[in-house]
Amino acid sequence: MNLIIRILITAVLVMIIAHFMPGVALKGAHGISSENFVTAIIVAVVLGLLNLFVKPLLVLLTLPVTVITFGLFLLVINALIIMLCANLVDGFAVSSFWTALLFSLILSILQSVVFSLTGGDN
Repeated sequence: MNLIIRILITAVLVMIIAHFMPGVALKGAHGISSENFVTAIIVAVVLGLLNLFVKPLLVLLTLPVTVITFGLFLLVINALIIMLCANLVDGFAVSSFWTALLFSLILSILQSVVFSLTGGDN
């Protein structure tokens, strides 16, 4: 049940960020609709799967660069995961690498805040 709640919270956050952030779009991107919510849920699930399977491999392969940059390269990996998600999910688009980087930062911060307020574990 906790997983479903986390996916729904992430989907809502994706919709909010896409609504206010230029360069990030969900289907139609005009207001909040059920079509956008379905796309946001798919984005949340795909992001979760990419973070579960692809991100650890990328972190392992780029470990020397991550160590040299004191962990800041992880931000690049997060942006690449967002861009990969945008390529995999129809109806979700991110205009550039910098937009994906900002989107991933905002999403991570908002998830941390919301999950800490709701008592969920990160």
